[in-house]
Amino acid sequence: MEQRHLGRTGLRVSRIGLGTLTWGRDTDEHDAADLLKVFWEAGGSLVDTADVYGDGEAEYLLGRLTEGLVPRRDLVISTKAGSVPDPDRRFDGSRGHLLSALDASLARLGTDYVDLWHVHAYDPDTPLDETLQALDLAVSSGRARYAGVSNFCGWQLAKAATWQLAVPGIRARLASTQMEYSLLQRGVEREVLPAALDLGVGLLPSSPLGRGVLTGKYRNGTPSDSRGGSEHLAPFVAPYLDDTASSIVDAVATAADGLAVTPLQVALAWVRDRPGVTAPIVGARTAQQLTAALSVEALSLPDEICRALDDVSAPVHHYPDHDWSTL
Repeated sequence: MEQRHLGRTGLRVSRIGLGTLTWGRDTDEHDAADLLKVFWEAGGSLVDTADVYGDGEAEYLLGRLTEGLVPRRDLVISTKAGSVPDPDRRFDGSRGHLLSALDASLARLGTDYVDLWHVHAYDPDTPLDETLQALDLAVSSGRARYAGVSNFCGWQLAKAATWQLAVPGIRARLASTQMEYSLLQRGVEREVLPAALDLGVGLLPSSPLGRGVLTGKYRNGTPSDSRGGSEHLAPFVAPYLDDTASSIVDAVATAADGLAVTPLQVALAWVRDRPGVTAPIVGARTAQQLTAALSVEALSLPDEICRALDDVSAPVHHYPDHDWSTL
């Protein structure tokens, strides 16, 4: 698998990442082992997790599998901290919480460092410089090799990245931002992606297949064994089962028919090769699904197909977004 630099850093990662959102909950150890082995044998290196996935079980599973199945040195392990199970405070970006969460993640993962550590979301109740200091301490102590953020909007990302660049050699520059990005969700193109490109921050798209909808599996209803048919994940999929999404899925299916490939391959190749994207994170349920996703490695979409998909899925930009002077 082709390797790409993560943002403006020396870290190289596979251009498709493996997500572990369902590990320890819907994906047991046996299935997780199959997924990791298939990913590693295909040349994949970037594995993404978080301290809240499966209430910590995802990290624990990944740690067990890197002991006996896949060499730790072959993986770029990314995890996140900051989400908390508190209905009154969903995110805790305080220095104390983040560093404690990192230590707990390292214990579950069975390693003394992670390659990439993200703040899971912006915390409006903690000064941003305090949150970022936790990243600096993690990197300077060797517990994290690189640092990034996740789910920061445009101004939050720009402020954070600029703050880190203001004192080079002391503050750890942001290597990455993880955001949802697909043909069904192109909101990052308004401000997040331009900020990331300008400041040298690599984009790691989550849900690059539109929460599974872009595979076409929901065109004739909701399969009982899909995430949309799952009691706890159905609300996650539901926003992309409307008429607007349906027309985009139809266009993806038409493109796939014309290229003699699958809708999954078309949707994943589109987001993988967007400007500023380093590696989409794919959260497959089975080894068969992951193998299908990894088969996109040999596919590059023709320019005319890309333009057609861009047009049918184009988000509406209003003032003061791009090209405001023409409005």
